[in-house]
This record gives sequence, structure tokens and C-alpha cells, in this order.
Amino acid sequence: MASKFKTLSAFNEDEFKKAHLHLASRVATMLGRKFEEADWSYVYCHAKEIPEQGWSNVKIDIIHNGLGVEQKMLCVRSKKSMKEHCGTTLMHPAATRSIRIPSLDGDPTEIARDVLAQYADLLNQRRQKMSEEFPNTKPDLRTGWLLWQITLIEFMYFEEEMYVPKPDEYWAEWKESGGGTRKESRTLWVYENDTGKKRYSITTTAGAKIQPYFDVPPPNDPNLYYFKVQGEDIKNGLIRVWLTQTTAKLLEEKIGRLDTDELSSLILKTAKKINETEDGESSTERIVKLDLARPILITTEAYNKMIKSFNGVSDEHRFQLFINFLTQ
Repeated sequence: MASKFKTLSAFNEDEFKKAHLHLASRVATMLGRKFEEADWSYVYCHAKEIPEQGWSNVKIDIIHNGLGVEQKMLCVRSKKSMKEHCGTTLMHPAATRSIRIPSLDGDPTEIARDVLAQYADLLNQRRQKMSEEFPNTKPDLRTGWLLWQITLIEFMYFEEEMYVPKPDEYWAEWKESGGGTRKESRTLWVYENDTGKKRYSITTTAGAKIQPYFDVPPPNDPNLYYFKVQGEDIKNGLIRVWLTQTTAKLLEEKIGRLDTDELSSLILKTAKKINETEDGESSTERIVKLDLARPILITTEAYNKMIKSFNGVSDEHRFQLFINFLTQ
């Protein structure tokens, strides 16, 4: 049976390159802080050259000329490649809190269908509002899924048509949890009739919410967008790093032009000196947030030495430490 969830094209080639640039630039300024919803909204809007709209928990996040995208982000704490999640099913912690649980007792399927009917009504209201705002355009409502590593090295993104659940297509059972020193709670596990796959968890504590399960496309899906914004291997023994304009200028002022071979050689010499003196923990405090990062190429050997010698939270931070060491 064909999947109800089909991926859609989110970026053309030029938009994808812009998204990569803006995402790398955003990460370069973060210096270890958490990646936030507004960060991805900024990247998405600038890549597609549409007005920046921020992020919302109560309405569709991106609305522009009939396009409506509900953005969902999920942090992956594993250091394994993001592509290992391709072809798997993951759960997002929340789709909406704009629902009510009719009862904590009774038939779980009937209760789940009541909740899904509320959820479907909410999505249909959003579609109707889009039709009113853009009367001459057929609403294109989508869900965008962004997976991001806690290390801010790799990201994956895809969009699919916003699916409005048909309550009769699901059945449910209660899942009891807690007990002992923990407060007992009940969760509805909701399954598709035709596939048996779990599609939603509906919590009943701390405010009811729907937690959807979503399928990550295979790596060969043309609508799956993969970004690597730190230590990017571009083959031929070269690594691309993205530095803020300020750091790139400071580095250029210190060593002259940022030639790949000369910079890589200097990194290797500096790393050797650090290993001899065991002094690689100092850092520069000067950092100015600029819009676009600058790509710098160094050899794979130099990049690996950089990681080992400078204990930074990102490529940008390591190069700040590197510059600071050179000025001592």
C-alpha cells in the first residue's frame, strides 16, 4: 500500500545552496548555544527569499503566497551520521496542545478517534484560513521536518503534504506508566488499521498533546536535503570549514592570504608546538555576529590536528583559539 506521507520538493538547487550557506553562517555564530526554532526559520526564509516570519506554537510557521509550512524540529543526540536515521520512524514530542481528552476511562479507540477528530478539525481550519488569505491560490499546506545533531555538524530536512488524519483509520490502546515513586499516567498509543504502524501517542498529563510519528525518507529521496556545516569533506583530501567574517579577517591579518596549503601547514606546525607545550586552552573573546560565513579550505590532516589540538565547541571556536595562540 502506498504511503500517505509523500515527500515534496522544498528547495530548488539555488535555494539549497543558499540554505547551506545561511545554516553554516548561523552555526558559526552560535559557539555552543542550543539551535533554536527561530534559527531554522531564519535559514528557511532567507534561502527562499521570503519575509522572515519567526516561529509560532499556535499557528502555521511559514505562510507565503499560498504556501503554508508547519515546521517541526527534532534534536538527535547521537554522534552517528544523520543518514543512519534514513528509512526509520521517529517520534516528535508534540504536534499540538489544542486538544482535549474526553475521558481517561472507556474505550481507548473511541477516545483516540475523538482526539484525532479535533486535530483534523484544527488542520482544516488552518486550510480554510489559508484559502481566505489567498483566494486565488490553492493552499499548499506542508509539514517540514528538520533533524539536527546536538553537535551542530549535520542536519537533514524534508517536507511532506500536511496529512489530515481520518479518525476511523486508527485504533488505540492504553499504555500505563509510572507507579512506585513516579506518578502514574496513561498514554494512548494510536495505530493505523491497514499497516499496524504506531502513528501517534496522545499524552494525558501536564496538558494533553499529540505526539506524531514520522517516516524519515531513504537517502536517495530527491526531496531529502542533507547539510554538513562543520568539517565538510569535499574530497581530494580537503575539508571546508565556515568562519564568521570577523574570524576570517583576523586570521587573514595574522597570516596573510588564506591559501589552503599555507594555512594547513601553519595549523600543523602550531599543533606540534601545542603538543610540545601542552598549552591549547586559551581563547579569544572577541566575536562579532555577521550575517554570512566565509568558507575556508584546509587539508584533512590539518583539520584532524585542529580538532585534537584546540578543544573548541565548533570549527569557528577552534579557529578563534588558533588565532589567539598565534598572537601570544
